[in-house]
Amino acid sequence: MHIHEFGNTQNPVILLLPGTCCFWKGNFGQVIEPLAQHFLVSVVAYTGFDENDTEDFRTVTEEVEQIEAYVIQHYDGSIRAAYGCSLGGSFVGLLTARHNIHMQYGILGSSDLDQAGAFKANLMAAIMGKVIYPFIHNGYYTSKFMQKRYEKQMADPDPYNRAFVGITGRDKYDMSFISKESIKNQFASDLITPLPLQIDNDETEIHIFYAKKMGAKYLPRYQKHFKNPIIHEQDMRHEEFLGVYPQEWCELVKQICL
Repeated sequence: MHIHEFGNTQNPVILLLPGTCCFWKGNFGQVIEPLAQHFLVSVVAYTGFDENDTEDFRTVTEEVEQIEAYVIQHYDGSIRAAYGCSLGGSFVGLLTARHNIHMQYGILGSSDLDQAGAFKANLMAAIMGKVIYPFIHNGYYTSKFMQKRYEKQMADPDPYNRAFVGITGRDKYDMSFISKESIKNQFASDLITPLPLQIDNDETEIHIFYAKKMGAKYLPRYQKHFKNPIIHEQDMRHEEFLGVYPQEWCELVKQICL
């Protein structure tokens, strides 16, 4: 795991946690500079998802432990906020629940918080690894159906389609360093790592960017896992707010955390 820092070290720290199979440069490339005017922006690159890595991603728990160790060593165990994009929202929840570091604000970006048993998780991870790895590695799908679907989406003038690919980083960066094992392990571990119910450590204020177009089932899910979360309802799709409206996203993050 690596953490890439931007901005003045005297500013409050905001930790940015990427989504599934996302390269940190693509995931947060549009918001690092504006955030760095007010924060020390610390962007996490999970093990196996940084170009300097030689090891594969193993488990969510191991990554959480490494993040906590870094925060304790470099920031005296205290940060202003953490934002989790999709998968990263599970990390925000776990960091809050474990309470090994001090954090004033935790923000989940339209995270699905899906969980499953080991058999289902490993099966889904194997399927996703087979489907997604060629795209992450080479930029195209070996499945003709998926490739045609992807080409159709990219031809659509809707900016969300390109923004979603942009969040992964695949439109601008060589991501061939990411192994199939890292992809499979990340998918499976996210599903089988339990997220506690009614998380509340009396210190961290939880905010949820609730993308309503993902479906109504997610609102009660957020309320199940977090006690009294502050819900920001947005008539958008999964991480559309970050991908398509980065300026507005930055403004809301600043409004919450400063």
